[in-house]
Amino acid sequence: MTITVNLNADLGEGFGAYDIGDDDTMLGIVASANIACGFHAGDPLVMTRTVRNAVAKGVSLGAHPSYPDLQGFGRRPLRMSAAEVEAMVAYQIGALMGIAATAGGSVTHVKAHGALNNMAAVDEGLALAIGRAIKGVDPNLIYLATAGSEMARAGRTLGLPTAEEVFADRAYDDNGNLVPRGQPGAMVHDPDVAAANVLRMLEEGVILSVTGTRIPCTVHSVCVHGDEPSAVAMAGNLRRTLEAKGVRIVPLPELRDRF
Repeated sequence: MTITVNLNADLGEGFGAYDIGDDDTMLGIVASANIACGFHAGDPLVMTRTVRNAVAKGVSLGAHPSYPDLQGFGRRPLRMSAAEVEAMVAYQIGALMGIAATAGGSVTHVKAHGALNNMAAVDEGLALAIGRAIKGVDPNLIYLATAGSEMARAGRTLGLPTAEEVFADRAYDDNGNLVPRGQPGAMVHDPDVAAANVLRMLEEGVILSVTGTRIPCTVHSVCVHGDEPSAVAMAGNLRRTLEAKGVRIVPLPELRDRF
């Protein structure tokens, strides 16, 4: 049976005169884009440029909401109430929806960024707050959640279409969570190692932790971080490797019947 999966990247993460990552090239490789909505990166012009390029290349659009932390790129944990999280996520989704409408596109999924994503992966209340924001804006939006996380459970609890995601360029601990970026070995820099890891996840349904523990996983989508220097090489090699194995790469909405 042919394996079908989504390949996504976090894009639009520049700000003003500053660009981060090679978004134009990445948009020729991935099938879905998680676009920064202004809280950790991105501004109206960066968002517009990224959305237009994505629409032109047939790449599906996702909102990438974050804690309000431009200086820390959204990677610093913040203490916020569930109500605050729900409102700020809805606000950011709405911002991208407005930009998408001007470019003839539409937002079809939502994926939390950075510290918000990592905290919600293990915090049921936070995961549900994000999910309520998504559902309140549009219950047809796909909740793109870390595989096996509280977010995946929250999405299903709320009746949202929920896709589970793994990371090509990150290491995992024995609980199936991402190794914090500040720890040695948190990032996978070798494109061949990353591709082998992803193939294992797809073919065997397991994540291999840094200690060798095999953790069962469901995979609908694979992420390559667009802000890493090796992002283009990593994503390009991953796509070539997967397609050589007969794996089909499709935009996330095309997998709805699997959620």
